[in-house]
Amino acid sequence: MLKIRDLKKSFAQPDGGRLDILDIPEFNVDEGEQVVLIGRSGGGKTTLLHSIAGINSIDSGTIGFYNQNLQAFSEPMRDRFRANNMGYVFQTFNLLPAFTALENVQLGMAFATGKQDSHYAVELLQRVGLVDRLNHKPEQMSVGEQQRVAVARALANRPRLLLADEPTANIDPANQQGIVDLIKESCADFGIALILVTHTMDVAEQFERIDRLEDINLLAGENFASDVAADEGGVLSE
Repeated sequence: MLKIRDLKKSFAQPDGGRLDILDIPEFNVDEGEQVVLIGRSGGGKTTLLHSIAGINSIDSGTIGFYNQNLQAFSEPMRDRFRANNMGYVFQTFNLLPAFTALENVQLGMAFATGKQDSHYAVELLQRVGLVDRLNHKPEQMSVGEQQRVAVARALANRPRLLLADEPTANIDPANQQGIVDLIKESCADFGIALILVTHTMDVAEQFERIDRLEDINLLAGENFASDVAADEGGVLSE
């Protein structure tokens, strides 16, 4: 399903130089497979997810998704392809504060198809345990509830691949397991492939396939954590 070959990514620096972030010779994910990427902060995990999703363009290499070469797409094409084929669970939720839980999920549908299926949106919020929070805005919900809305939104377009970026990082310990179970079980039930990045072995060990970033990214062992921190911690939206 997903085939990455010779992916290289760098970012421009204020002095005119380039900061190399990713150098990945090969990375594959099969249809319906669940993969955890584990590595230290600043190792390029978020940059890799953004590259797969088309949020970032890459310098060179190929990202193949069902035999389509994503790196050849224009930015608007990448945006449309992501909306139609991928779901993204952000570490910082990225819910729209002026909209209710139901409206946030419906917007996830609208980006993909231009249509809003209220019945399916309610089903998703019921799946994540928030059927009684349909009309609540993010500020009226706990952090854990906001992340559950974000998971429901990521499933709204019936994606073939779900990307989850440190989905438990901002959740209190008592609710972290529930988020992991929700993502894992939802992907299994819907036949969705999953790439989940984390720096926590307690999360990673719940999955059959664990890939260490330093094993796939030739640059992950280099000491550039502080330089990448701004990119890794940035808030980007779909």
